[in-house]
Amino acid sequence: MTEPRLKTSIWVSALIRRAELSGASAFVARKGEPDSGAVIVKIALLDGTARVWSSSYGRDGQRRWVHATGAALVSDADAEAYVARARARDSDLWVVEIEDKHGRDFLTEEKE
Repeated sequence: MTEPRLKTSIWVSALIRRAELSGASAFVARKGEPDSGAVIVKIALLDGTARVWSSSYGRDGQRRWVHATGAALVSDADAEAYVARARARDSDLWVVEIEDKHGRDFLTEEKE
């Protein structure tokens, strides 16, 4: 039996808070389905480049992250084009943008 999933709206709020506590700027660029919408996180490095992460769920019910635009940085325009295509396919999609010159994504918590 898998554990119930955290509502997407709560998860997004926690991600934004984690980023802001670390000195980055983060905001919801598009709200999706509050309970179970998929999430895309765009990391803007403030130098014209970005990285896009997309969420999915593993067999164990845990959220997984994949490089939606590949492992290398892409231009901000290419990242925005990817996000626009994803939004056109999924009306329930959340889009979170994090602006951080260090490129941190805040998707996982650091283990001590």
